[in-house]
Amino acid sequence: MTEQRRIAFSPPDITEAEIEEVADALRSGWITTGPKTKQLEGELSAFTGAARTACLSSATAALECALRALGIGPGDEVITSAYTYTASCSPICHVGATPVLCDTAPDSYEMDYDRLPDLVTERTKAVIPVDLAGRMCDYDRLFAALDVARGRWRAATERQEALGRVAIVADAAHALGATRKGKRCGEVADLTAFSFHAVKNLTTAEGGALSWRAGVFDDEELYRNLMLQSLHGQTKDALAKTKAGAWEYDIAFPGWKCNMTDLQAGLGLAQLRRYPALLARRRKLVAHYEGALAGLDVEVLRHYGDAAEESAADAPDAEARRGGEGFSSSGHLMMVRLTGRSEEFRNLVIERMAEAGVSANVHYKPLPLLSAYRALGFSIADFPNALARFQNEITLPLHTLLADEDVDRVAETLARACVELDAEGLR
Repeated sequence: MTEQRRIAFSPPDITEAEIEEVADALRSGWITTGPKTKQLEGELSAFTGAARTACLSSATAALECALRALGIGPGDEVITSAYTYTASCSPICHVGATPVLCDTAPDSYEMDYDRLPDLVTERTKAVIPVDLAGRMCDYDRLFAALDVARGRWRAATERQEALGRVAIVADAAHALGATRKGKRCGEVADLTAFSFHAVKNLTTAEGGALSWRAGVFDDEELYRNLMLQSLHGQTKDALAKTKAGAWEYDIAFPGWKCNMTDLQAGLGLAQLRRYPALLARRRKLVAHYEGALAGLDVEVLRHYGDAAEESAADAPDAEARRGGEGFSSSGHLMMVRLTGRSEEFRNLVIERMAEAGVSANVHYKPLPLLSAYRALGFSIADFPNALARFQNEITLPLHTLLADEDVDRVAETLARACVELDAEGLR
C-alpha cells in the first residue's frame, strides 16, 4: 500500500518569481534596508488604501513602534483581547504600559464590544483589536464603544490629541487583503500592524509593516519617527548615507533595531504581485472546506458574506448574526469548533489526524492560560467566553499549496477521528 503524503499545516508558497527578486537584491549590493524596502512600502500603501506604510522586522515590532509613536508607556493602560497570541499583548509590556484583557463576546472570537467601555479608564490610551483568522473586527461597534467611554479618556501627547479618543491599533497580522463594508484592512483602524512571517498569506520569511489611515497624523513626521525607532534613533539610514559626502548623522534618541532588509522586501514584492491570485485560491479552498465539512457536527468560522446573507436569522455564527454587512476575509485560518466536545476530545482528534499524516493546530490558547500572563495577575476564570471558544477549537490546514483532494482528505480524516473517539465513549 502506497503511503499517503503528509499534509503540512502552513508551508510558504514560493515560486521562481520570489527567488529571482531575492537574487536581484543580492546582485544589486543592497541587502539591508534600501530601494526594494521603500518600493514595498509604497505598494503596500496602494494595496491597503493606507496613508503611509513603514516596513519593519515583524508585526510585533510594528505594534511596539505604534505604541511608542503614540507616546504610550509606564502609567498607561492598553486593552486587547484575551483570545489572541502573545504578540498582541507583549508589546504593551515592552513599552512599560499595563495590559488590560477583554473577554470575547459569547459565541464569538471577537472581543466583547459591550463590555469594552467599562474597561476604559483615564489611563487607557489604546485598544489593540485582533483580526483573527483574516476576518476584520466589527470596527463600527469598536468605534461606538470607545465613543461611549470618551468622557473618561485623557490625551497625554499631541498624536493622542489628534485622534481625540482612545487609539485603535489593529493587530491585523492575519488580515492583509481583508475588507469589511467596502473598506480595506489598513484604512479603518488608526494604525494597523501586518505580519509577513513564514506562515502568513504573504511572507517575507520574517517581517511586518505598520500602516495608518489618512487624515489623522502628519504622515511624513510619523514615518520619520518610525524609521528612527527602527534603526537606533539614527537620523540617516544606509540609503541616505550613500549620497556624496553624506556620511554625517546624529542619534535623536536611543532607538531599537527592527528594520526590514531588501532581501525580505524582494520576497515581499514578488508575493504582493501574486497576492490577488493567492487570495482567490484561498477563497476557493474555504468554499471547498465548507462543503466537505457540511455533514459534520462542527461550527466553521465564516470568512465571506454579503449583507443579505449575514442579516439572516440563521446566520452560522454569532459574529455573522451581529454583522449585517458584507465582509471578505483574507482566508488565513480554517478555524473549526467541534460542537459540544471537550478539550481532551479536541486534543485527541489532533493526535489521530497527525497519525494519519494530516497536521492540525489550535488558535489560540487564551492569554490567561499562559504562565507569563498568570504571573501578571490574570485568571482564566474571568474570561469564560474565551475559554469556551478555545476548548474545542481546531485549525485545519489552509494554504495555497493544497489541492482540492487534500481538502477532502483533511475533512475525511477529521470525521474519522471523531467517529473513532465517539465509539470509544469520549466527548
